[in-house]
Amino acid sequence: MTNPKKIINFESAQKLVTRIAGEDAMRVIRIYEKKKANVTDEELAKKMRLKVTEVRTILNRLHYRGVALYQKSKNSKTGWYSYTWVVKSKRIAELLLEELGENLEKLESKQQIQSNYGLFSCKGLCETIPFEVAAEYRFKCPECGKAMNAVDTKKALKKTEQTLQNLRDEISAIQKSI
Repeated sequence: MTNPKKIINFESAQKLVTRIAGEDAMRVIRIYEKKKANVTDEELAKKMRLKVTEVRTILNRLHYRGVALYQKSKNSKTGWYSYTWVVKSKRIAELLLEELGENLEKLESKQQIQSNYGLFSCKGLCETIPFEVAAEYRFKCPECGKAMNAVDTKKALKKTEQTLQNLRDEISAIQKSI
């Protein structure tokens, strides 16, 4: 089966990798993907025009999350160690699916609240809270103190349902890519 779309081409995967290991992390992964073989930190540094220590920092952050793995070998003449790295795209997919699954649960919970409760919010949109909680605060925002008004739950529910559908579609596409 051919992958319809590589995991690194998903915008959410790119954002995840950037959050994990910084702005240059996607460059590391793209170089690895292009080479289709293990790479050394020195090779990456040369291609990226960065210091080896900067590349190692990126690789170590990726390693911490299981995205990059290394093999260590010792040069018998110099006594120095050399590290050869491999990037596990499947691990990126696993981390992304885990994160998206958590987001899905939160949105489903939000959808439940929106469909079962009358909601209130201030004009500053600090927080949206159920009627019962708003009544306890005498319809004054607990964060900013401004008056709270009823929220159009049908509109909010429609927006949440659309976001949920988009998230489910993305999860499905990612699952098909692995």
